[in-house]
Amino acid sequence: MALVYSTDSGRVCPTCRQAQADCRCKAQAANAVLGDGKVRVRRETAGRKGKGVTVVLGLPMTAVELTDAAKKLKAACGSGGTVKDGTIEIQGDHLDKVMAWLTAAGYSPKKAGG
Repeated sequence: MALVYSTDSGRVCPTCRQAQADCRCKAQAANAVLGDGKVRVRRETAGRKGKGVTVVLGLPMTAVELTDAAKKLKAACGSGGTVKDGTIEIQGDHLDKVMAWLTAAGYSPKKAGG
């Protein structure tokens, strides 16, 4: 059974067992690199009622850097998008624009999927 409260320090993080105010888990998670370094770009329609999105996978960035890159990609494509589970999703079929932007940014993206 995990310790969740201590009379000395109050609430305790169950993972690192530090006081909630001194918890190191969130800081480590924010600084973790999410991608594997193999940058892949694909177009998906599954589960989106036929609407296509361009998905970028494997960018070796932290969550903050990924959000920044998504913002720049959305501006370059003139479209909306989001960051989900370490991937960038851009609304619409912007495969060529995204590939060009990633190449200019210094990555070597590959098309994935059919």
